[in-house]
Amino acid sequence: MSLPRRAMEQMGFSICCLSCDAPDIAGSQRCKSCISSHVKVRDKISSGPATTKADRLSREFVTMLANPLDFIENSEHSVTMTYYKSLIDAHQGTSQPKTAKEVKERFEAQRKKKERSLIRDVASNRKRTPETLGPEEIEELLSKISDKAPEAPDSFWEELLEDVNDLLEED
Repeated sequence: MSLPRRAMEQMGFSICCLSCDAPDIAGSQRCKSCISSHVKVRDKISSGPATTKADRLSREFVTMLANPLDFIENSEHSVTMTYYKSLIDAHQGTSQPKTAKEVKERFEAQRKKKERSLIRDVASNRKRTPETLGPEEIEELLSKISDKAPEAPDSFWEELLEDVNDLLEED
């Protein structure tokens, strides 16, 4: 077994390196020839529309190699895809739990993991103030977010507030 080469990982073919019988020597002639042939094959498969059954089948196989987890439940390929997934997991340092205790521990660890949401975190950190801004503060904020000078004169805001208050008092 060889460690996956970066080029092969980027193409989604790390499983090919993991199941390779060549010595694990980066930059060897075997690695170079495999990478170049896989690049050619992938380019040939993915170029143009899939018009024949062979084209569609080859694209499906490439997809299966790139994402074996998505095809574990496939009745025809589940054994092979499970094996491929186990090789990738072993390489990445993760493995499937083998006992009920390990499964339970994984679920507990997942439950304890705090869910993170960038939007929620930002909203939680925002200071909430019940006070309203005065006309000067409004003008100052508007001038900071806009490069134009405010078109309305200072008295506009006061008149607007008076009109709103008059309408509220009428009700």
